[in-house]
Amino acid sequence: MQIILVSRARKLPKTLDLADRRLRWKLFSALAVGILGFVGLGVVLALTVASPRDRALTEIHDLQQQIRQQNTQLGGVREDAQRGLDALAVKLGQLQAQSTRLNALGERLVQVGKLDDGEFNFDQSPAIGGVEDVSGSAYALPPALDSSINQLSSQLDTQQAQLSALQSLLLDARIESNLKPTGMPVPGYISSYFGVRADPFDGRSARHTGIDIATPLGTSVHAVAEGMVTFAGVRSGYGNVVEIDHGNGYMTRYAHNSALDVHPGQHVQVGDVIAQAGSTGRSTGSHVHFEVWYDGRVVNPLAFVRNHR
Repeated sequence: MQIILVSRARKLPKTLDLADRRLRWKLFSALAVGILGFVGLGVVLALTVASPRDRALTEIHDLQQQIRQQNTQLGGVREDAQRGLDALAVKLGQLQAQSTRLNALGERLVQVGKLDDGEFNFDQSPAIGGVEDVSGSAYALPPALDSSINQLSSQLDTQQAQLSALQSLLLDARIESNLKPTGMPVPGYISSYFGVRADPFDGRSARHTGIDIATPLGTSVHAVAEGMVTFAGVRSGYGNVVEIDHGNGYMTRYAHNSALDVHPGQHVQVGDVIAQAGSTGRSTGSHVHFEVWYDGRVVNPLAFVRNHR
């Protein structure tokens, strides 16, 4: 098969013989190059026209994926926050119950301490003041929970202040009570009272400076108040005697003992055993002669032995 190419410029016609293998390869190569060129041009045109839209769709898809991930994370954070708020609410309820118990305890202490009802009122805040520093920033809580926590914190501060003052007052009252002679030094009955009486030995009128408490021989004699032993030995007429200075103007004396269990300079507490009852000195039988001195003057012990802590 032959192809004859005729030129308009009156040149000689050119004949192409397709039976020639080399010619066929040249024609096929030229055709393939042309086809590939058209395909490449189409691809370039397609990418030029379609790529902005595809990129936008891809970016939108990525943003949607990120939003879904953030929504999932936000849900987890919200659940954690809710659990934290629930835990705070439970703890707040426990603290409120504890505050109620503290109020009841404070009122009970006021009653036990025999204090003035108006002196400690646990339903009212004590008078306080001072400049507040509001320069710092703080995290905000939900209004209802924040208000409850602030109210409870203020209430606990109030209770702490009042209970501390009450503790100090009761402690001072206890110390004062421990230093004041109170109660009987031995079990028994009063066989002779304070004041003028007939002397048991000669019958003459004489002043008795204490009370006599009849009790069996060897009965333990107890200190009726806290103090320091200033004398433990024998005094004329008293026999074996113990004297205790209580440091608040009071001094007590325990006489006619059969034995002494303390020594001068020894600190004794309320109820400590200081001697054993007996009948030493000027005595007609086993008993304890008990005296109370205040500011250097002997006073009637009857009111002290009949009192209770």
